[in-house]
Amino acid sequence: MANNLLAGKVGIISGALNEKSIAWKVAQRAHAEGARFVLTNAPLAMRMGEINKLSEECNAPIIPADATSVEDLEKLFTGAQEQLGGKLDFMLHSIGMSPNIRKGKNYGELNYQWFQQTIDISALSFHKMLAVAEKQDAFNEWGSVVALSYIAAQRAFLDYTDMTQAKAMLESIARSYGQRLGKLKKVRVNTVSQSPTKTTAGAGISGFDAFYEFADKMSPLGNAPAEACADYCISLFSDLTRYVTMQNLMHDGGFSTTGISQEMADLMEKANG
Repeated sequence: MANNLLAGKVGIISGALNEKSIAWKVAQRAHAEGARFVLTNAPLAMRMGEINKLSEECNAPIIPADATSVEDLEKLFTGAQEQLGGKLDFMLHSIGMSPNIRKGKNYGELNYQWFQQTIDISALSFHKMLAVAEKQDAFNEWGSVVALSYIAAQRAFLDYTDMTQAKAMLESIARSYGQRLGKLKKVRVNTVSQSPTKTTAGAGISGFDAFYEFADKMSPLGNAPAEACADYCISLFSDLTRYVTMQNLMHDGGFSTTGISQEMADLMEKANG
């Protein structure tokens, strides 16, 4: 049910690949809540995905940009302000990729050049986007920036390998830039640590199904679906959360603060029986 929470607001949504993407769901909800926005993704991802379909549905222009390229990002922010007729009120960073994970490298065998690419794509791109936005004075006061993270930034998870470090850096950048942009423009910057979600990126991680089932059995509310994550992001873009900034917000059905659930205890007893 729409409540016009983003009526009159404009922004940038990155990372929508297909209907499974959290960014795709965020775009749909933002559109339903009255926002106008530009969609962006890397040219390669755009060729692999279905972003044109989303563009038509949301009446949202597309500006391709490699988020690791400052030159591309300068064109993105300039173009977005031109297309939308002014400064921005919100931005979603939903960008992450690990060549090491794609190539099946375990943590002890990481290719360090690929590791640097993981960091650049999944974390430094966030700093670059915020730095370009600051230089262009692209945000209105009381704007909101959200980046998507995962609890592996704080805990060790098998097979998440170098994305663990990338997410930790992403959250650190949110804190540092949240302090900076808060003082400069009252812009808030947060990360949302989402439950394991059956996206194209998630499915590429070895053992993902085990991650998903374990988290679902541990969480009192179960795993949060992509649609619920989109709702949460919309609340963070809205004026209802003006004083929330520099936070890593857990959106995981209670997984992060559950020691053990009855379901897991029952499974362990059954296995030992």
